[in-house]
Amino acid sequence: MKAIIFSLLGWMFLPIMDGFAKYLSADLPVLQITWARYFFTVAFTLPIMFFFFNKQLVWSDKPKLQILRGLILLFANICFFYAISVISLAKALTLAFIAPLIVTTFSPVLLGENVGFRRWTAVIIGFIGSLVVIRPGFLEINFASFAALGTGVMYGFYLIITRKLSTSDNPLLTLLLTGVVGATVISLTIPFIWVKPSLNQWSMMAAIGIFACIGHLFLILSLKHADASKLAPLGYTEILPNVVIGYYFFGDFPDNWTFLGLFIIILSGIYISRRETFHNTSL
Repeated sequence: MKAIIFSLLGWMFLPIMDGFAKYLSADLPVLQITWARYFFTVAFTLPIMFFFFNKQLVWSDKPKLQILRGLILLFANICFFYAISVISLAKALTLAFIAPLIVTTFSPVLLGENVGFRRWTAVIIGFIGSLVVIRPGFLEINFASFAALGTGVMYGFYLIITRKLSTSDNPLLTLLLTGVVGATVISLTIPFIWVKPSLNQWSMMAAIGIFACIGHLFLILSLKHADASKLAPLGYTEILPNVVIGYYFFGDFPDNWTFLGLFIIILSGIYISRRETFHNTSL
């Protein structure tokens, strides 16, 4: 049950980051917004680690995997921030919802996890629900749509690697190393694309890093308690706060089809959570 709670909390915080990123993309370059996401994540994580967990931290047992995870998430963030600067949050997120399918497909090979017919069904039903939300518009073919789709592929592998690391490395260490890798690489572009932010934009840039930190910490913690493939369908619940943010801040009013899709997505998440709870109480 802890895994489900942590996962749902993670998927609630990350859309707030996306909302700030979309708002800033009207005035700031995507790479600068991505830099802010990583810089402030590191700035927020370091004090927590050194003041509260310094005695518990050791170096990673799998540094190469940590670097790979950081690079995958960096490029996924760049792709997604670019996508939401061109297309709506809901459309970009729906295309990125291929991530749970990637997790379910490759978890048996890369993690040795068992994926049964029922879990496959839950993932596919959740994906169908996300398509109901977008309907005809999601098929629009442009570079931003491909970027959102690429986000989903990369994020699926990110979740698999996170699960692999969760058995050996401290969650805060994983979060910090991901931030350091991303901040180091993206900082190489800053001298060429920097636009001076206003004070209000600085505060939103900081908020992006903080919400990213909190959201990903919850996801890392969730993967310490359950298989990646079992938690994958819960990722569809991210569209709930996403639609709320789109409505209040960007004028995207959900219609009846949207609510139908959300209902399907919620059913998918509830089903997988009940299966997880039943499995744990039966052991």
